[in-house]
Amino acid sequence: MRSAVRDEAVVSESDDLLTTGEVAKILNSSRQHVVDLCNSGELPYTTVGKHRRVRRRDVEMLRNRSLRMSRDQRRSLWLNTAVAGRLVADPSGVLNRARANLDTLQAAHPRGQAAYWLEEWAKLLDGPTERVLEVLTSPTPWAREMRQNSPFSGVLDEDERVQVLTAFRGHDKQGERTRA
Repeated sequence: MRSAVRDEAVVSESDDLLTTGEVAKILNSSRQHVVDLCNSGELPYTTVGKHRRVRRRDVEMLRNRSLRMSRDQRRSLWLNTAVAGRLVADPSGVLNRARANLDTLQAAHPRGQAAYWLEEWAKLLDGPTERVLEVLTSPTPWAREMRQNSPFSGVLDEDERVQVLTAFRGHDKQGERTRA
């Protein structure tokens, strides 16, 4: 069995490390259940002294991994895929707009969950464009959470937005008939 213990040197200071008690609150479970998840390898952790610490990102991925995407999340994925197309066509223009939007959003949300996700966007926007494209187009739970606090408002003009939403509605209705 592969060990879920992560080497302390691998965890950077920018990772948001949580105690098992904090993780238990997020998962609405007991602290012992969190310890069991760590010991079974389902939840990666590192140790600080004798105490387990878990990255918030890993907790969110565990919490959301079995959840199917909602209609709103699928619609968001379609819109952000269109944004990704614009990003490929004009990387500097789209990223500059996102950074300006991010500054406004961070000023409006200095604390709380939104502030956490906006800080994640700040790190992402300073990295490789390919990673931004991954988040815009990925169905993973972490990417879904990121898109809920997206700094890409205004990248698509109203006509493009309407076109994407119309295509999504048509596709989504076809999917409902296929699933039924």
